[in-house]
Amino acid sequence: MSTRTRYHLAQFNLATLRFPLADPRMADFVALVEPVNALADGTPGFVWRLVEEGEADATGMRPAGEDVIVNFSVWESAEALWDFVYRSAHLETMRRRREWFRRHVDAHLVLWWVPAGHVPSVGEALERLALLRADGPSPRAFTFGSSFTAEEAVGAGPGAGAGAGGEPAGGEPAGAEPAAL
Repeated sequence: MSTRTRYHLAQFNLATLRFPLADPRMADFVALVEPVNALADGTPGFVWRLVEEGEADATGMRPAGEDVIVNFSVWESAEALWDFVYRSAHLETMRRRREWFRRHVDAHLVLWWVPAGHVPSVGEALERLALLRADGPSPRAFTFGSSFTAEEAVGAGPGAGAGAGGEPAGGEPAGAEPAAL
C-alpha cells in the first residue's frame, strides 16, 4: 500500500466572528453553512468533518474562544482539499469572509497528515496549530503555501504524521461525531 493511501490530510482552521451568529449581519454566512457542508460531504476525496453531537455542524463548538468558530475536516489528499476550497462553490464563501470574520494576525489554518481511518481530536488540532504558530511550517504542521507530503511527515519521525509505528496520535473528538468516515 502506498504512503498516499495510508494517510489522509487533516485541516483545521479558526474564524473569529465579527458579530454573533444570531446577528442579522451574519445571516448570509449562516445560510451558507448547510449547503457548503453538503458540498464538502459530496466532494470526491472528502473523508470526515467535525460535527457537534446532535447538530448538523460544529458552529456551536467554541474550543478556541467564545467568538471563534472552527472548521475541521479530513481529506484523502491535498489535491482533494484544494479543489474543494478553491475550485468549487466554496470559493464564493471565501471571497466574502471579511464581511463575517476578523483578520487573523497569527496562523489560523493548519494541515497535517493522519493515518487513514484516524479521526483527529480537537485537542490534536489545537496542538498542531500551536506548533505551526511557534515553529513555522514543518512536516508536523503546515499550510498550503508550505506543504509537506505524507512521505515527508512519516520520514520526519514520531509525532510528525502518524507517530511511532504508524499508530494514531489521538482518538475521537470530544463531543463530536464523524459526519462520514
